[in-house]
Amino acid sequence: MPVHQSALEETLQPNADHVDMGSTSLPTKRLGGKVAIVTGGAGGIGETVVRLFASHGATVIIADVLDTQGMTIADSLSPTVTYIHCDVSKEEDVEKLVKNTIALYDKLDIFFNNAAILGQQKVKSIMDFDGDEFDKIMSVNVKGMALGTKYAARAMVPRKSGCIISTSSVAGVLGGCGPHSYTASKHAIVGLTKNASSELGKYGIRVNCISPFGVATSMLINAWRDDEEEEHVDDVSRVQQVEEMVKGLANLKGATLKAQDVAEAALFLASDESKYISGHNLVIDGGFTTSRNCIGL
Repeated sequence: MPVHQSALEETLQPNADHVDMGSTSLPTKRLGGKVAIVTGGAGGIGETVVRLFASHGATVIIADVLDTQGMTIADSLSPTVTYIHCDVSKEEDVEKLVKNTIALYDKLDIFFNNAAILGQQKVKSIMDFDGDEFDKIMSVNVKGMALGTKYAARAMVPRKSGCIISTSSVAGVLGGCGPHSYTASKHAIVGLTKNASSELGKYGIRVNCISPFGVATSMLINAWRDDEEEEHVDDVSRVQQVEEMVKGLANLKGATLKAQDVAEAALFLASDESKYISGHNLVIDGGFTTSRNCIGL
């Protein structure tokens, strides 16, 4: 199992303890002294979360199967970011991930279940349901989240504190937002979040999830790509097309959903600012799932 450790350069003024926000004062290092694991942290939303958590003082472990990408990110953020290979669908990998984290840093404060797969967009009808693909998606998206929660809880219960966050989706809130298997997996994440929070609250452990609308990551761009298009995941025009499509569907106008917005939500849920929030699904969708304006308001 590759384990790679590296560091983050100081990005904030070292003598500034707080940022003034009108009448509110927030610490610039909102995760100072905390240890966080981010699964699926080698790209997309996960990578953005890794960078934001590290900039706010957290020691971060990237857990992914993309070894080259994960180690490259860790190198760029040395020495407070570490990469550990982990396939979240394999229990032995998740168990070793948490054990190695405790061995390196002696504690675990935050576990962010973010690793996920989308599946084939071409198979849209339930009449063409693929049982093997369903098993694969559920193994990563749901079993992986449950295993992450299991071993994070084992590490957090003795300390009577901790924070577990999982990435769901608007497909876990509303029908018709994704393929059947993916949608089922994201609904399951919301349910598991509520159940785990019900059990772990007595140990001071908070469990929440985040449900974003479509973020123009490589996974979504490739899923929405036409069959004849070549795969250029960094194609700026394709990113803009996906972002414009999402903007057109959202109720809230004037804003564009970015991976940074999801990362900021994760930062809030991971920080002490949300110390009384548990069992919550934070939906980041510009009003899409709650404001279907059917009567022309």
